[in-house]
Amino acid sequence: MKPFPHVNKKQVLVLGLAKSGMAAAVALHKLGAIVTVNDGKPRAQSKEVDALEEKGIEVVCGGHPLHLLDTTSLIIKNPGIPYSNLLITEAMNRNIPIWTEVELAYRIAEAEIVAITGSNGKTTTTTLVHAMLEHSERTPLIAGNIGTVATSVALEATKENVMVLELSSFQLMGTEQFKPKVAVWLNLFDAHLDYHGSKELYIEAKAKVYENMTKEDYLVYSADDPIVAKHVQQSKATLVPFSTKLELPTGAYIKDNAIYFREERICPLDEIVLPGAHNIENMLASVAAAKLAGGTNAQIKTVLTTFTGVKHRLQFVGDVHGRKVYNDSKATNILATKAALASFNQEIVLLAGGLDRGNEFDELSPSLTHVKTLVVFGETKTKLTALGNKLGINVVQAIDVQDAATKAFEHSNVKDVVLLSPACASWDQYSTFEERGDAFLATVSQLSNSQLME
Repeated sequence: MKPFPHVNKKQVLVLGLAKSGMAAAVALHKLGAIVTVNDGKPRAQSKEVDALEEKGIEVVCGGHPLHLLDTTSLIIKNPGIPYSNLLITEAMNRNIPIWTEVELAYRIAEAEIVAITGSNGKTTTTTLVHAMLEHSERTPLIAGNIGTVATSVALEATKENVMVLELSSFQLMGTEQFKPKVAVWLNLFDAHLDYHGSKELYIEAKAKVYENMTKEDYLVYSADDPIVAKHVQQSKATLVPFSTKLELPTGAYIKDNAIYFREERICPLDEIVLPGAHNIENMLASVAAAKLAGGTNAQIKTVLTTFTGVKHRLQFVGDVHGRKVYNDSKATNILATKAALASFNQEIVLLAGGLDRGNEFDELSPSLTHVKTLVVFGETKTKLTALGNKLGINVVQAIDVQDAATKAFEHSNVKDVVLLSPACASWDQYSTFEERGDAFLATVSQLSNSQLME
């Protein structure tokens, strides 16, 4: 951890507990800041309070009183708290700096950073890069939106490490000087517009991943995504494209049925085990990032030929009663579900539905050609039912994902694919996509141990 005198003996307000707030509060306390943590939930619902107060950190629960700003010189904001929050808007009026903990992690990390963002594929790519950097000169540490808080990892990281961070637009929006050594921008799709307010502001948040990069840094980007390819031209970083369509000697690409990086053959496509054309894109991006961060060809190829996926991200659950079952609960938007559907040629029973963000699903229509039955649940049940009826697809309505899993097996046959790929966020019925995916997995496990009526 690098010293950070900027916060020593300064009043810092950590807004929102959860994992990122807890990690930021602990780190700031170690750095000598006078820390106050504020959370909107009642004290009884915040189990972290006692542990923080034992360290001498003040905790204010049950609301966001504006008087907390009177002595505050810096705010570390939980990424999930919108900028429309009254305390945040008042802080902006007072010109109080507002960061997410990713900025704090960057300020104190001794290790170089590989930062990965995009609308889809972040977790798979981050996991791949981390695995590809094993056995390189510097030990990789994985963190960010993938689960482990970046600040917690930054506290322990040294120059002998490299931090591989998955970063959401929520996290990037609250950065100021953040500058990775290698950045990856995978793609851009309309997502989280309810949070950002417009597509332009969403793009602006994503673009912060390269805002401070220089020629000595590397920006890996999709040359196949016209929006991404256009916006990265503003960057001062060395641009490194990847493409499944073009042979790009300065980046990662497909040639002679193999993955290449800068004219060097890395791995034949027929030795890769992870399904899906979109995962080829993730692998190309991962190869480029790993090579630029010091990964070895041997380890990169080992990962490409053995990696079978990440939990909740087109995860192969198993062959259950003759059905191939996949858990893609992470597919929280239409683009992700389209990518999942494109991975299969067999007949599919698709489980979809969730939070209604106001969008329609007509864009999904061309991808439903192999879907024989659509099992729908959640707030978008009615919209998806209308789409299925319009396309002549058998539609089955369910209460939740557990009920949907049971009905999917009832309406499927041997050799079918049973695919949970909701095309919606989970927050109408589940607190996270992981919780939704775990509920699906638990139901499938129960079904696998029961007699199925054909």
